[in-house]
Amino acid sequence: MLKRVLVVLLAAMIFTPVGQATGAGDLVGGREADEPYPFIASLHSASGKAFCAGALIAADWLVTAGHCVESKNPANLSVRIGSNDNTQGGEIAKPAEVVVNPSYNPDPEHAGGDLALVRLAAPVKAAPITLGAVVAPGTPTRLLGWGQTCPTSGCGKGPAKLQQLDTKIVEGVRCSAKFDGAVELCTDNPGGKSGSCYGDSGGPEVAKVDDKWVLLGTISRPGNADPVCATSPSIATSVVAYAQWIAEKIAPPA
Repeated sequence: MLKRVLVVLLAAMIFTPVGQATGAGDLVGGREADEPYPFIASLHSASGKAFCAGALIAADWLVTAGHCVESKNPANLSVRIGSNDNTQGGEIAKPAEVVVNPSYNPDPEHAGGDLALVRLAAPVKAAPITLGAVVAPGTPTRLLGWGQTCPTSGCGKGPAKLQQLDTKIVEGVRCSAKFDGAVELCTDNPGGKSGSCYGDSGGPEVAKVDDKWVLLGTISRPGNADPVCATSPSIATSVVAYAQWIAEKIAPPA
């Protein structure tokens, strides 16, 4: 039974061709999202503070960055799903379980594995996003997040309204930090001054296929050692590379 479920999940998740992302904008410097994203999720601490983003991939599962939740007790978290405003709207869900990828290692000399799944205590009504396919450099993508819109650490808190940045996948050599091209995506910083920043972790990297968004990755970290955001391409964890692990974890019991 599990094998049959995995085959169905992988067929749905992996073999979705990737096309174009349209529009323009950036997270640093701020451009508010111009359309609804039913799959978007903001993660909140017990105090209600938003600290990371994620994407709904099944009615009761979302994916985020491993470093967002590795030390978190799910009982102390809440998730807002399907709202571009992380202070209101959408559905509020309680996490029941956090599953961090076993290859995750917070050491900066380690690449890959910065991925986690969050199981919700009950299914939500929002429509999940489908996983995409392996993509090549030059593929247009879009980043989503609620991180800082100014580039230096502590220069301001992230906005309540979701921000978006249209960018593209670039060659891995552009990411000078420790990088594993087999399981990570090196994502351009358009104009050398726009990209993900503090607070964007776990946010989705998506691409447009047949006029629908598919999920390629989750925002992980800068592509260099500069503490100033967007001075280089950024790194996202490829959810496509971990599709089998994801399918195994979210498959219902046999």
